[in-house]
Amino acid sequence: MAASFELGVFFQVWPSSPFPSRPFSRPFLSSHACRAAASSSGGDPEALQPERTVVRFGLPSKGRMADETLSLLKNCQLSVRQVNPRQYVADIPQLSNLEVWFQRPKDIVRKLQSGDLDIGIVGFDTVSEYGQGNEDLIVVHDTLEYGACRLSLAIPKYGIFENINSLHELAQMPQWTTERPLRIVTGFSYLGPKFLKEKGLEYVSFSTADGALEAAPAMGIADAIIDLVSSGMTLRENDLKEIEGGVVLASQAVFVASKRSLNTREGVLEITHEILERLEAHLRATGQVTVVANMRGNSAKEVAERILSQTSLSGLQDDT
Repeated sequence: MAASFELGVFFQVWPSSPFPSRPFSRPFLSSHACRAAASSSGGDPEALQPERTVVRFGLPSKGRMADETLSLLKNCQLSVRQVNPRQYVADIPQLSNLEVWFQRPKDIVRKLQSGDLDIGIVGFDTVSEYGQGNEDLIVVHDTLEYGACRLSLAIPKYGIFENINSLHELAQMPQWTTERPLRIVTGFSYLGPKFLKEKGLEYVSFSTADGALEAAPAMGIADAIIDLVSSGMTLRENDLKEIEGGVVLASQAVFVASKRSLNTREGVLEITHEILERLEAHLRATGQVTVVANMRGNSAKEVAERILSQTSLSGLQDDT
C-alpha cells in the first residue's frame, strides 16, 4: 500500500521596503547587548525612584501612531488591555509586573529621561528632538516599519526660490545677511538649528510654531519651513518643495529604553527582551507564507520529485 507523506513547502517573500534608507539604522539589540549598554550608562540609580517596583511602558496616547502601535503589539500577541478608554494606564496580560502608560510622544521621551518610564515606543524624530543626544536613551529596535516620514526643509516654488533646488544653492543666495537672515519656522527647535549649523548656513533665524507651518511662507512670516513630510502632498498643495540635501533625518517608530532602568530596575531587562523577541519574530514573519500539502507516494523523495516537476512550482528549486 502506498505510504502517505506530508510535505511542508515554505515560501519566503521579501517585498521592497517602503521606508527610506536611514544613516542611523542599526540592528536591534539582543538581551546581552541591552545589558552591556545599560552597564555603560554611568547614571545615578537613585534618580529612578527605587521604591517603584513595577515596570512602566510608555505608548502614544492619540492619533495614527497610537493606533498602529496597538495594532503591532496585538499582532505580537501582546494585546493592551484598557478597562476604561479615558484612563491613561493599562496592562498587557502576557507580561506581569508591567504598566502601560498612554502619553504624548514628547512626554514619553522626557519621562524616560526622568525615570518615570522605563521603555516606550515613539517616532525616532521625537527621540532625537526631545532626547537631544542624551546617552541614557537607547534605541532598542529602530525599524518597527510604520510611521515612516522625514524631517525636511521646504521652500516656496515661486519668487526668488523658483530656481533654487538644493541646500547649497539656498545657502549661496545673496539675499541673506545679518540684517536679513533666512527666516525658518519649525516645531523642531533643537534639530532644525543643529542641522543648518552643521551644514554651514551662517545667516539664519528661527521661530517656533506647532501647526499649519505650510502657510507661513505665503503669509510672509517665514522664508522656509522645517517639518515632517510623509507623502509630500501637503507641501505641493501649498506651493512648497523639498530641496536636495534638505532632509534633516528619516524617521519611523522605534522601541526605546532607559539605560539606567535596564541596568538597575528589576524586571526591565527581561521584559524588554521579551517584547524585543516578539517584535522581531513578527517583523521577520511579515511577507512569509507556509504552504502544507498532503500527497500520496511511496517515499518523500518521490513526492518531492513530483512537485518539482511541475513548471508552476519551479521556483522551489531556484529564484524566479
